[in-house]
Amino acid sequence: MTADAAPHAAMRMPPLASEQMNDAQRAAAAALIAGPRKGVKGPFIALLRSPELMDRLQKVGEYLRFDSVLPAHVSEFATLLVARQWTQQFEWAVHVPLALKAGTAPAAIDAVRDGRRPDTLNADEQLVYDFATELAAHHGVCDATYAAVRARFGEQGCIDLTALIGYFALVSMVLNVAHIPAEPNNGVAALPPLPR
Repeated sequence: MTADAAPHAAMRMPPLASEQMNDAQRAAAAALIAGPRKGVKGPFIALLRSPELMDRLQKVGEYLRFDSVLPAHVSEFATLLVARQWTQQFEWAVHVPLALKAGTAPAAIDAVRDGRRPDTLNADEQLVYDFATELAAHHGVCDATYAAVRARFGEQGCIDLTALIGYFALVSMVLNVAHIPAEPNNGVAALPPLPR
């Protein structure tokens, strides 16, 4: 089964009821609920099977989403690019509204959804698009792309952007393997399969 078929497949790792959890899982779930996410959902449903890993990853994700040096419009646009690369419906559905709120143009989101480079990107989005697509295609970036991102966001921004892309790639893999569906009724059009 391909990742494209995952949204229609049965969840491999459904949510755990409290009585199904061991002590470590209950503690990790409580920590997640007490944080900014306020619940065990999305990738954390599956990651709860490895509670120490989940606890460590959620702290990395919390930093990258809420505390990194990158502005919200940069991190949300990068997240959409990763969700598109992995055809990850849950992350796409969660982050489209956040990207719109952060200022990403609907036409840019539609182009990313369709697997096209948007025609109307601001300067920051162009940098992020180049960096994220080059990193995915070549497992690194050329000197010119690195220099442009460093000039705009600094060395910490380069690291935070690289880590954000890697984090959401990992989260997308977990979601795709576990067949965690997007949450229903949020009004975001699902990602179509990319051409092969």
